[in-house]
Amino acid sequence: MSTNNNYDNMPKGGRLVFGIFMVIVYVAVGLLFIFDIFNIDNTAISATVGGILCAYGVWRGYRLYRGM
Repeated sequence: MSTNNNYDNMPKGGRLVFGIFMVIVYVAVGLLFIFDIFNIDNTAISATVGGILCAYGVWRGYRLYRGM
Protein backbone atom coordinates (compact mmCIF):
# COMPACT_ATOMS: atom_id res chain seq x y z
CA MET A 1 0.00 0.00 0.00
CA SER A 2 1.58 3.26 -1.07
CA THR A 3 0.90 6.62 0.47
CA ASN A 4 0.22 9.42 -1.94
CA ASN A 5 0.92 12.93 -0.74
CA ASN A 6 1.17 16.25 -2.52
CA TYR A 7 4.92 16.60 -1.92
CA ASP A 8 5.68 13.53 -4.05
CA ASN A 9 3.49 14.84 -6.88
CA MET A 10 5.20 18.24 -6.90
CA PRO A 11 7.65 18.83 -9.79
CA LYS A 12 11.36 18.68 -8.93
CA GLY A 13 11.77 22.44 -9.37
CA GLY A 14 8.89 23.10 -7.00
CA ARG A 15 10.43 20.85 -4.35
CA LEU A 16 13.73 22.69 -4.73
CA VAL A 17 12.16 26.13 -4.37
CA PHE A 18 10.07 24.98 -1.40
CA GLY A 19 13.14 23.44 0.25
CA ILE A 20 15.21 26.60 -0.19
CA PHE A 21 12.34 28.70 1.15
CA MET A 22 12.03 26.50 4.25
CA VAL A 23 15.79 26.64 4.91
CA ILE A 24 15.64 30.45 4.81
CA VAL A 25 12.60 30.50 7.11
CA TYR A 26 14.16 28.20 9.72
CA VAL A 27 17.47 30.09 9.82
CA ALA A 28 15.75 33.50 9.85
CA VAL A 29 13.40 32.60 12.71
CA GLY A 30 16.32 31.05 14.57
CA LEU A 31 18.28 34.28 14.25
CA LEU A 32 15.26 36.25 15.44
CA PHE A 33 15.18 34.07 18.56
CA ILE A 34 18.95 34.41 19.10
CA PHE A 35 18.83 38.21 18.83
CA ASP A 36 15.77 38.20 21.16
CA ILE A 37 13.42 40.05 18.81
CA PHE A 38 10.43 38.30 20.43
CA ASN A 39 11.29 39.73 23.90
CA ILE A 40 11.26 36.41 25.74
CA ASP A 41 12.06 36.86 29.44
CA ASN A 42 14.52 33.97 29.66
CA THR A 43 17.36 34.63 27.21
CA ALA A 44 18.79 31.12 27.67
CA ILE A 45 15.58 29.58 26.33
CA SER A 46 15.50 32.08 23.49
CA ALA A 47 19.11 31.32 22.52
CA THR A 48 18.53 27.56 22.78
CA VAL A 49 15.45 27.60 20.57
CA GLY A 50 17.22 29.89 18.11
CA GLY A 51 20.25 27.61 17.98
CA ILE A 52 18.09 24.54 17.41
CA LEU A 53 16.16 26.26 14.61
CA CYS A 54 19.36 27.46 12.93
CA ALA A 55 20.92 24.01 13.21
CA TYR A 56 17.80 22.40 11.75
CA GLY A 57 17.80 24.92 8.90
CA VAL A 58 21.42 24.07 8.11
CA TRP A 59 20.60 20.33 8.30
CA ARG A 60 17.69 20.79 5.87
CA GLY A 61 19.97 22.76 3.56
CA TYR A 62 22.54 19.96 3.66
CA ARG A 63 19.89 17.35 2.91
CA LEU A 64 18.55 19.51 0.08
CA TYR A 65 22.06 19.87 -1.35
CA ARG A 66 22.70 16.12 -1.10
CA GLY A 67 19.38 15.34 -2.77
CA MET A 68 20.06 17.47 -5.84
